[in-house]
Amino acid sequence: MQASIRLDDDPTRQYLLRLGDACLIHAQRLAEWCGHAPVLEEDIALANIALDLVGQARAVLSHAGRIGGAAFDEDQLAFLRDERDYLNPTLVELPHGAGALGQPGDFAFTVVRNAIVATWLELLWERLRGSADAELAAIAGKAVKEARYHRRHAADWLVRLGDGTDESHRRCAAALEALWRFTPELLEDDPVDDAARRAGLGPGWSEVAGEFRAALDALLREATLAAPAASTFRSSGKRGRHSEHMGYLLAEMQHLQRAYPGGAW
Repeated sequence: MQASIRLDDDPTRQYLLRLGDACLIHAQRLAEWCGHAPVLEEDIALANIALDLVGQARAVLSHAGRIGGAAFDEDQLAFLRDERDYLNPTLVELPHGAGALGQPGDFAFTVVRNAIVATWLELLWERLRGSADAELAAIAGKAVKEARYHRRHAADWLVRLGDGTDESHRRCAAALEALWRFTPELLEDDPVDDAARRAGLGPGWSEVAGEFRAALDALLREATLAAPAASTFRSSGKRGRHSEHMGYLLAEMQHLQRAYPGGAW
């Protein structure tokens, strides 16, 4: 069994890992719909969005691997870390709700989460285009174009379902209620954000809060949905403290690399 790599706590690397891990884990969840989406076109669309996110994760993780003490490649960072060393927000690791046997979950849950995450990522990438780190700025220049499409795609589905039948509206409202308490983590700063801001690396996550809320409020109104009441609950995935679902997700995602060290196609 392949052993885990060990990372230092360099704040620049942590800032990059948070972004790369958000894309990677969100892509892993989206990939679970491959072969299961409600229509063929959406099956292909979700797979393509997942591939875009994997590409973004690869670029950011490769860059993060060259920062700090020991150097790691993108595969080591993607597949050979312990759970506490993944720094994605908890929102992206949650399963898709309770689905029928053999199905990945509730499609409305995925639609609502896609709308939230794509809105957030688009705003972050837009600001990262101005990073003092030339490589990160270049990554963001490409990624923001993909994120715009992801947001539009998710928004179209959210309006279609939220303002659709009674059943589709009910499912979207239930998904929004389940997910809403995890959104504050996307909009709050800590010392890693502060260090990134001072260095010109990128914005603190709180800097997108106003635009994020305005964009999401407008979308929810169009979808005839209402934002749930604020909660005192705070998730902490960006600091390595994850939900009970993360271990199961990593067990599946890491299996080949762990079981066949150094394996290559």
